[in-house]
Amino acid sequence: MSALFFTACSGFAAAEVKAPEGFTALFNGKDLTGWWGLKTENPAKWMALSKEDFAKKKKNSIANINKHWSVEGDELVNDGHGMYLTTDKNYADFELLLEYKTVAKADSGVYLRGLPQVQIWDYTKEGGKWKIGADKGSGGLWNNSKGAPGKDPLVLADKPFGEWNSMRIIMVGDKVTVYLNDKLVVDHATMENYFDRKGGAPEKGPIQLQTHGGEIRWRNVFVREIGAEEAKKIKAKKQG
Repeated sequence: MSALFFTACSGFAAAEVKAPEGFTALFNGKDLTGWWGLKTENPAKWMALSKEDFAKKKKNSIANINKHWSVEGDELVNDGHGMYLTTDKNYADFELLLEYKTVAKADSGVYLRGLPQVQIWDYTKEGGKWKIGADKGSGGLWNNSKGAPGKDPLVLADKPFGEWNSMRIIMVGDKVTVYLNDKLVVDHATMENYFDRKGGAPEKGPIQLQTHGGEIRWRNVFVREIGAEEAKKIKAKKQG
C-alpha cells in the first residue's frame, strides 16, 4: 500500500505512487506533470507542426486541462468536459495498466498512439446507447469498422457504477489486446486508424485519457514499453 501524505494547498491526500516492477507511473499522485491536452485530433497533423507551433498548441492546452482536471488523493478527476489528458511522451509498443470509475451516462475511453479508442461507457439500458453497442460493455475498439474484430468486447466485464474497474491494454504494432477486470475483451485485434482507414496505426503516439458526458476518475496509471525482442515473440505467438 502506497504511503499517503497531505497536500495543504488542495486539502486532499496526495499519494506516493509506486509502479509495479518494469512499469513507469504516468500519474505521479500529486499533479498533472507529464500531461498536456488534446481532443480527437489526427496525430499526423499536429505531429507535423513546426516546433514553435507545437509548443504554442501545447501551452494553450494547459489552461484547459487545469480547468477540467484535478487531483484528489491518488485519483485523477475529470468533470466530464474539456480536453483529454495526453502524455508528453509518444509510445510505440507498450503495456498499459489503469483503473477507472465513472458515472451513469458518461462516455469515455483510452486513445492509443493518439487513435480512438478503447471504449468506456454506460453499459446499462438507461444509459441510452444500447443501439450503438453499449449493451456489450466497455473495452472494445469502438471506432473500428462495423463487424471488424475487436469492435465489440468478447464479454461484458463492466463493474457496477461506484466500483473501480481495472484495465490492461497491450499494443504491439497495430494489434491490441484488452483485459477488463481480468477478463479478455479484445484478443489481438487490429486497431484501425480512425483518421486514415488505409494508412494503419502510426508507429508512435501518445496515450490519452478521454472523457465527456460525466465525471470519470482514474488511478494507478502505469506503462511499460515493450522492446523489439518481446514484440517479436508476441507477434509469433499469435501467428502460431
